[in-house]
Amino acid sequence: MRQFDLSPLYRSTIGFDRLFSLLDQPSFAEGAAASYPPYNIERTGETAYRLTLAVAGFGENELSIETRQNAMTIKGEKAARAEDETREMLYQGIAARAFERRFQLADHVQVTGARLENGLLHVDLVREIPEAQRPRAIPIGHAGPRPVESPRAA
Repeated sequence: MRQFDLSPLYRSTIGFDRLFSLLDQPSFAEGAAASYPPYNIERTGETAYRLTLAVAGFGENELSIETRQNAMTIKGEKAARAEDETREMLYQGIAARAFERRFQLADHVQVTGARLENGLLHVDLVREIPEAQRPRAIPIGHAGPRPVESPRAA
């Protein structure tokens, strides 16, 4: 039971509403359904990341990736096969159930590509801050007296 009172932060910050609402949400990562499929997140560069999901048994046509408003959803759904009805499975240790994983993306994080390799889905992401929002140095000028302009002759 982890409940934090964020009201003091609401009073003293501006523009962090989305962050605080994410912290206020109950953790939905409880239970076995939320842990499937397992995944890794790694930093591959200064502003580059890779999300890797273990999706053994899924083909490219059975997976989908969608991004919308700082959220990425990865879905997997096995296509029904006619031959599955005639097979008798003695033991099934490879999970082939449908799944939906959602990831919150930070501002300016974009998906640059995805590939399926050896049962692993690799999703490459990069954080590209627009030029207008990058930090910039402001020169400090001399605070001496300003020169007086002469009146224009008409």
